Amino acid sequence: MACLRLAHLRNALVEVDTFEGGVPLSNPRLRQPSALILSVSNVQTTHGNYKKKSVTTTCLVGRNGTRHPWKFQCSSKPYLEPQQDVEVLQARTMEEIYDILAKRLLLSAMSIADSSKYVVGMAGPPGAGKSTVAKAVVERLNALWIQSSSFTDLERNNVKDHSKDIAIALPMDGFHLYRKQLDMMKDPVEAHARRGAPWTFDPDGLIKCLQLLRAQGWVQAPSFDHGVGDPKENDIIVTYSHRIVLVEGNYLLLADEKWRALENIFDERWFLDVDIENTLERVTKRFIALGKTPAEAKSRVDYNDRKNAEIVFQSKVNADLIIKSVDSIEHM
Repeated sequence: MACLRLAHLRNALVEVDTFEGGVPLSNPRLRQPSALILSVSNVQTTHGNYKKKSVTTTCLVGRNGTRHPWKFQCSSKPYLEPQQDVEVLQARTMEEIYDILAKRLLLSAMSIADSSKYVVGMAGPPGAGKSTVAKAVVERLNALWIQSSSFTDLERNNVKDHSKDIAIALPMDGFHLYRKQLDMMKDPVEAHARRGAPWTFDPDGLIKCLQLLRAQGWVQAPSFDHGVGDPKENDIIVTYSHRIVLVEGNYLLLADEKWRALENIFDERWFLDVDIENTLERVTKRFIALGKTPAEAKSRVDYNDRKNAEIVFQSKVNADLIIKSVDSIEHM
């Protein structure tokens, strides 16, 4: 009997091709158990010529709560590829990537206590799609949690609010310095022109916010009001019920003194890898949509956003997981 599942491998997910055999297993925790790998070993992956190696492992399978000894092989796409201490995730579509990341985090959510927090930091250059990825992964993860947890069918069908959500996205944008703070800098004209550079953010505020979240299990965080052009205080509420907090922003993986403390806060560090020209083209179109002329938009991007993107790309070496955007894959 053949089946397709995703396996959790030392914080990696790989596609599983086949299994055989089966012994019934009761699982009182889950009304409809999800596929969950309990032990895995000896999987090989390499870049380019993808090596496959069959192994046997034990897992909890599907909705009937059956334990199977699996024989499985890594398929070529989608896959997570170990590169020294870094994993690289690529797939045919971003939808596949969203699904893989959500299932990866579901296993983390299931393995921690109700009041605990699993905090992921996802960095990437301006225009990489960090907010889009975070939103999609969080939505899928919350849906998976409802389906895999012990809710009745009636409860599942009537979840209209977010009271049962276990995941939330927390953008770094809320920690922009206020415009009045830029006005007080030595060169306010340059400060406003370079808004979005690392020194126009408040990393201390972000670090204190996440440390408070760790300490007390909940926190109120600022968002960014694009209509006003400034942060909006206490607009995002991370509650006790949120087990997974996906923080996204440009500079979360920077190793300099002001940002380094984030390393000890994040359980995982992701980098969204996009071709730099593609991402800057998106930023240019964004400025044009906001009313700038094409020439003004290009000038702004060349003067500010390109510099910022180059800084962000230098921090890719600090990631645990590199997520290859489909745009990036198409231009490889």
